[in-house]
Amino acid sequence: MTLASFTTPDGTKIAYKVHGNAASTDRVVLVHSLAMDHSYWQPVAEALAAAGVCAVAVDCRGHGASDKPAAQYTIATFADDMVALLDHLGWPKAVFGGSSMGGSVSLGVASYHPARVAGLALIDTTSCYGEGAPKAWAERADAAKDKGLASLTDFQRTRWFSDAFREAHADVVQRCVDVFLKNDIDAYASTCRMLGNFDLRDKLPGFKVPARIVVGDEDYATPPAMAQEMHKLIPGSTYRLIEKARHLMPLERPDVAVEEILAVVQAAR
Repeated sequence: MTLASFTTPDGTKIAYKVHGNAASTDRVVLVHSLAMDHSYWQPVAEALAAAGVCAVAVDCRGHGASDKPAAQYTIATFADDMVALLDHLGWPKAVFGGSSMGGSVSLGVASYHPARVAGLALIDTTSCYGEGAPKAWAERADAAKDKGLASLTDFQRTRWFSDAFREAHADVVQRCVDVFLKNDIDAYASTCRMLGNFDLRDKLPGFKVPARIVVGDEDYATPPAMAQEMHKLIPGSTYRLIEKARHLMPLERPDVAVEEILAVVQAAR
């Protein structure tokens, strides 16, 4: 299960890691949160593999071991990368499990390439950050470039995890900080601006695949109101609120993430 890679049609190298039996017909693509990488999904991917699922955790462009091209990033481009991954793997379609930014990318795949999506597990994510988002995300991008990523770590720790989890699992928190600090600042800034400017709300009513939406009740990065809006717009979707959980639920509550993804896999069969 070493890290592999392929090259997209526009020449960008994308890294990924396969967990489980590649011959399985239960196929999931796991897309990480902003400034994380494929390792974000390790506990969830291992559990999915043990359940017979082939789970592929990807490094989005601008992240991890993937290339970091100097260009304007868009959700549509990130979604195209996911389709290129499916083509590389020889998968006609897959369930997409996405956390935060990864959920937004998964919504992008379902919006622009619906035939390639078998189902959606949307974890602490949104289809739009709202009216003030372009300015707020641009300010975060500028702060990273002006002061460095280390200046944002205290802010991120409190957003990522509940107080109790941070105290009990300092090792997990530190691993996230370590991954965060390794990010290329220009790529991070481009991704921030991408998130500030995307809006897929008009696409959601046309979705025709199983979709499960889960959010922590203490998540103030993508709060429950954003999840509820998606639930109202995606036909047949489910909504689940998890108590005492914040933004990075696949790490804080991997059991919940696994349960939700497996439910989508079963519904997509």
